Amino acid sequence: MEQLPLVLFTVGVGGSEPERWVGEACRANTLDLIERAASLPCIGPIIVAAPVEGWKELSNHPVEVMPDEPGVRFHFGRRLLEVVARYKLRRFLYMGGGTGALLTTADLSALAERALALERGVLTNNLYSTDLAAVAPASALETIDLPASDNDLAWRLAGRGLPVEALPPSPGTRLDLDTPTDLAIAALHPRCGPQLRRLAEGLPLDTDRVRRIVGELGSPQGEVLAYGRIASATWARIERLPCQTRVFSEERGMLASGRYERGEVRAWLGTFLELAGPERFFRSLEGKCTAAVLDTRVLFAHLGLRPAAADRFYSDLLRPSSIAEPAVRAFTEAAYRAPVPLLLGGQSLVSGGLLA
Repeated sequence: MEQLPLVLFTVGVGGSEPERWVGEACRANTLDLIERAASLPCIGPIIVAAPVEGWKELSNHPVEVMPDEPGVRFHFGRRLLEVVARYKLRRFLYMGGGTGALLTTADLSALAERALALERGVLTNNLYSTDLAAVAPASALETIDLPASDNDLAWRLAGRGLPVEALPPSPGTRLDLDTPTDLAIAALHPRCGPQLRRLAEGLPLDTDRVRRIVGELGSPQGEVLAYGRIASATWARIERLPCQTRVFSEERGMLASGRYERGEVRAWLGTFLELAGPERFFRSLEGKCTAAVLDTRVLFAHLGLRPAAADRFYSDLLRPSSIAEPAVRAFTEAAYRAPVPLLLGGQSLVSGGLLA
């Protein structure tokens, strides 16, 4: 029986407090993924490429470990090609450490079976922002300009003519642990893995705010605004909820297309924020909605801001006093005083987060 090699990448743990939370969450989720995958005869070997210093729990699992070299700047594409070459992989399933937090063992088994049936092509959760991808043949990596991050992997392979099939949108395929908000959402979901749940329960996450917005989504009296890189399938799903919705989608594919790197992100709502200023921007929500879910990365990119991870995460947590970048701090101060409850985050929030 042919097995599907599973390649797991995850990040180190360091930096600011919320960066450590996300790093630790990705490690915990990786252990949950390993336990699910190890129970499936169709998957093997399981290869973990990561900074492993201080990660003692990894040694207790049936994996091949390819430690990141200390002091070497991480480049996703080159690192993935190194893994493929070392293990002589003909095909593989790649998953980031924050991916699949809500995938069940049955989901993973079905994904592996579909990937094994793939003769030539890519099976991915998202063409525009890849977090997981089954690739066949693995040698296709040699034909592309290797991406610095996993977001661009499927997009670049498609650009070289490899057929791409997108998995049906679901919490399992679309929620990625990119931010503290994603972690809070995953922790409340019944499909959250045991390692990740145990970690999240020990962190001071504002799950009450998540519950309030979930309550608005489930109420016929709720009016929820969702903004950002929202796919049509997500839009269709939330339209079936009991609440009323205001959905505004723009700048999908801003990373994969290179618009972000070139400074070409142009957002209509970003223009309103620019003209109105943060205080008026958030005050304008009053009477328009009872809760809002915002992909703030689009707004920051429109404003020409590239805040550090620490500032982005403190903004998501509505902790302006910890933010170094003045414009992001002013934005977050206004968000903190908003007349309706907010969830702030990135694309995963308005994708897997809304689906969850």
